Amino acid sequence: MATRPMTSPVGYDPLDEATLADPYPQLAALREQTPVAWHKGMECWLITRYEDCMRVLREHGTFARDPRRLGIAVPDAHLSVQVLDPPQQAGVRSLFMTALHAQDLDALQDHLRQMIRERLSQFAARPVEVMRELAQPVALAAIADLLGVTPPPLQEWAEISDTIMRSMDAGLNPELAGPGRRARAQLSGLVDSWFTSTGQSAGLLGHVHARTAGAGPEQAPYVRHTARVMFQGGYSTLTAALGNLLHTLARHPEIWPALRERPGLVPTAVDELVRFDGPVQGTTRLATTDVTIGGIAVRRGEKVTVLFAAANRDPAVFAGPDRLVLDRTPNRHLGYGWGTHACLGTVMAQRVLAALVDTLLDTQIWPRPAGPAPRRRTATMRTFAGLPLSFQP
Repeated sequence: MATRPMTSPVGYDPLDEATLADPYPQLAALREQTPVAWHKGMECWLITRYEDCMRVLREHGTFARDPRRLGIAVPDAHLSVQVLDPPQQAGVRSLFMTALHAQDLDALQDHLRQMIRERLSQFAARPVEVMRELAQPVALAAIADLLGVTPPPLQEWAEISDTIMRSMDAGLNPELAGPGRRARAQLSGLVDSWFTSTGQSAGLLGHVHARTAGAGPEQAPYVRHTARVMFQGGYSTLTAALGNLLHTLARHPEIWPALRERPGLVPTAVDELVRFDGPVQGTTRLATTDVTIGGIAVRRGEKVTVLFAAANRDPAVFAGPDRLVLDRTPNRHLGYGWGTHACLGTVMAQRVLAALVDTLLDTQIWPRPAGPAPRRRTATMRTFAGLPLSFQP
């Protein structure tokens, strides 16, 4: 087996401003020069080729999501469907997926389409900060409607969620850890209330409540923590996906006439827009044994970070990966992750994004840049702090 490289010839700093603005050139260089690269600052292996990424995501026996399999203690509050590995994960994941499929997603999508239309009608041609005025409120309404809960005040919740997302970069910036812990405590208090006095009987959580009323002490925490992850993860992922989609539409005006001529292409086009600039940058696993990836020796206990954004532009899988191909099929991108640890609300996210594009086409307005290039906020989630656009015929 090849020895561990001391350094990669590609200097990859995920929090550098240039990287946050456009990570794809560096990710391409990593994929071409050192597709399995040790990152000293992150203390992990970066995996950038699609084939290698899929291997890590598929081989649960070799690559663990649950640190306890390596003898690492995990606080009970962190144990959810996103941390548990198969087969332990199967029961709670099946519970939530069954509840998801029991929802009237068509009605939820229609409600969100009407909300989007009303908000667009207020924008006229004035500059709009679309993260605050469109992406965040639509994302919050979508996840609250899906779960069947009363949404918290938007501004208060957006600050909590943003702090949690930024704290995921605490390995690179330790100052983010403390605020992140406090924000997670606020989130836990909100979710706990849904299981006690203020919960509603409707929606996905109503379905979950009905089937876990007599759940034992071992399963109950997983259910509650999964609800927390689904609410926070669903909101943050969808907010980022909406912002990224609008940013791409505004900077690629050729999409407008293409979709007007072929409106039936919207679902496929939305899939391609997520591949092109997806919300989730990657995920991490722990090697449970010594293993070789791409000719590189990975030792038991070392972290392996799968970079979705790099895999989604791998030319070995996607022809012309840096181009938007609105009718690209097949399109097995990793924009929301893959497999048993993928975002639970992926189906709903795709519907919300399609509702936005459909409504733009129906109202015959299209987003256009209305200010300087915005800045990204985190390395973990590819999302905007602000996005000034205008909507014009």
